[in-house]
Amino acid sequence: MQIAGKLVLVTGGTDGIGRQIALQLQALGAEVIVTGRNPDRLARARGDGFAVISADLTRPDGVEAVLRGLSERSIDILVNNAGMGTDHDFRVGLPDVADDERTIWLNLHAPIRLITALMTALQTRPEAMIVNVTSGLAIAPSAGSPVYCATKAALRSYTQSLRAQLKGTRIHVLEALPPLVDTAMTTTRSGRKLPPQECARQIVAAMRANANEANVGMVRVLAAVNQVAPWLARRIMIGF
Repeated sequence: MQIAGKLVLVTGGTDGIGRQIALQLQALGAEVIVTGRNPDRLARARGDGFAVISADLTRPDGVEAVLRGLSERSIDILVNNAGMGTDHDFRVGLPDVADDERTIWLNLHAPIRLITALMTALQTRPEAMIVNVTSGLAIAPSAGSPVYCATKAALRSYTQSLRAQLKGTRIHVLEALPPLVDTAMTTTRSGRKLPPQECARQIVAAMRANANEANVGMVRVLAAVNQVAPWLARRIMIGF
């Protein structure tokens, strides 16, 4: 895909992977709109030259806020990047049901609702793209974060079905599967973390190449293992 001249919406684009995707697309000549919740990060995004929409996508009214913020503007690329995790480990304690609901809304309902609301406009563009950011954990889950894994696996399944529906149309569908990335969400996690700049670079490269999947970093290895031995991929990942 030619990035220059495109109007892009990046959810969760004020920090982490989303911010780096926004910066790299901007550097390639795109006009970028980002969504976020934190006022300081939204102010920084304005300073970076992005249009901003304040929206809490962990709630149903967050999607409406994004649509109002877009007004009559027709985007060319939708990047569903916003995501969160939640503690849901009975070995530690009872989960917080409200946190689970926010995670499910942000990771699954919000992308589906945005795609549905923006589909008609995307179909009018000469060239369009939907990018859904899932996770390597969408391939094989970990024991410690079942709700996060379930939402990402569900979004992966939705993305694959959506790609089949839109085959032969002007809308290309890309799934990006990051590994553990060094962001605010993973500050308490140990282990090797990919810098968000490198994660974004690989995702943007996949966008430019019209790839169907961007298996980022070590997810390439996981995806290869899963192709030949899904049981082994599950065994490797369940302990994380």
